[in-house]
Amino acid sequence: MKRRSFLHLAAADTALPFAPRFARAQAYPAHPIRLIVGFPAGGQVDITARLAAQWLGNALGQTVVVENKPGAGGNLGAEAIINAAPDGYTLFFAAASNTVNTTLFPNLPYDFARDAHRSAPSIAFRWCWK
Repeated sequence: MKRRSFLHLAAADTALPFAPRFARAQAYPAHPIRLIVGFPAGGQVDITARLAAQWLGNALGQTVVVENKPGAGGNLGAEAIINAAPDGYTLFFAAASNTVNTTLFPNLPYDFARDAHRSAPSIAFRWCWK
């Protein structure tokens, strides 16, 4: 290799880290987030979820849409989140009944403890009450 070619390659190699990046990831969140609640609107779990969604929306700078899927003691909402795409834009506001229902309903199409973790963890109350 000629000396001039080597110097050109060395100069390009040192300048490469300062070049602008063409492939950048989108900032999260790029579109509204869904927060699924397995209980009807107006109840205790729904009100708490809406307060958490408001706080989360303010913290992330993005709209958080609360979507109620009532029925079967929260099982319909849990099934909706387990069947949702694991893209990080669908969250679930779990209640204690979701873990209890695993023992009460032997024929659930999912195992809440095994399947729910792949979507997103539930919202902790300490985030909301600062």
